[in-house]
Amino acid sequence: MRLTAKIICLVIGYFLLCASVEKEPGLKNIKKSKPPAKKSGTVQKKSQQPIPPPEQEPALVEVPPPPPLEVKPEIGREYHPSGAKGGVMVYVPAGEFWMGCSSNEIKCSDGEWPQHKVYIDAFYIDKYKVTQGEYDQCVSTGECRSNQKYDGFTGDRQPVVGVDWNDANSYCTWAGKRLPTEAEWEKAARGTDGRIYPWGNEFDGRKVNFCDKHCSKDWSLKRVDDGYSKTAPVGSYPSGASPYGAMDMAGNVWDWVNDWYDGRYYSSSPERNPKGPEGPVSGYPYRVLRGGSWSSFPELLRSSHRAWDSPVTRKDGIGFRCSRTP
Repeated sequence: MRLTAKIICLVIGYFLLCASVEKEPGLKNIKKSKPPAKKSGTVQKKSQQPIPPPEQEPALVEVPPPPPLEVKPEIGREYHPSGAKGGVMVYVPAGEFWMGCSSNEIKCSDGEWPQHKVYIDAFYIDKYKVTQGEYDQCVSTGECRSNQKYDGFTGDRQPVVGVDWNDANSYCTWAGKRLPTEAEWEKAARGTDGRIYPWGNEFDGRKVNFCDKHCSKDWSLKRVDDGYSKTAPVGSYPSGASPYGAMDMAGNVWDWVNDWYDGRYYSSSPERNPKGPEGPVSGYPYRVLRGGSWSSFPELLRSSHRAWDSPVTRKDGIGFRCSRTP
């Protein structure tokens, strides 16, 4: 009986133990995981993910500024180049033009032949002839000597006269400019279409100061009145402007240019940027004059006409204008 009682007690205790185990959460259906099999002779290491580098701010890249836009000068506008003194200038672009006298002109002198094509680099030229007032500014600095004075030819806006070639050259140098070459002067006066006068192919006494009814010379053209008996204030004839806007390229006063005179120069002149003979030509130690003056008759006002005089000559009909390389 005692053995049976013990067996009964053990069975009851077993059922109570099982009931208590099922009541604990999370312990039902738990299977033991088996450890991974180990290979002989190898040691497995835990795989590692690459560690990303710390974030850095992007480096600043200096971007060069865009180059400045090239602004090309415009034909007809007024310019005052940096460092230049004196009057305003106009722009003459690079290119070819016909230099010399053509067969359809009224009369050609020997020194104007043959007509030939010339290429000229771009340049500026004074819109007006240098005035008495502008020249006086140079005189006040001691860089220019006083010009010779004539009655009726003074006034700040009158073209300066009574200056020789050396006076003109000194002024242009002081002004940060230079005297134009003969080829530059002619291109600025007539353009590229071969016109006879700055304004066209027909003479018009209303567009130029020349020897008209007020002129006392024997060759005066009495049927025309240009409004002045001697020089006129610069720019008085805007309708007579050249294709580039230069005023008084015909008449008023002659313009000294840089070249020595040679009547046969056109036969051997360079095709690009001719500068005239290197020195005075035997028998012709003269500098070139261009444009005619207040006392000239129409044939001398043609843009291709060439005159000359001694570089030390001072007259009431000779002045000048300057040019400048861009």
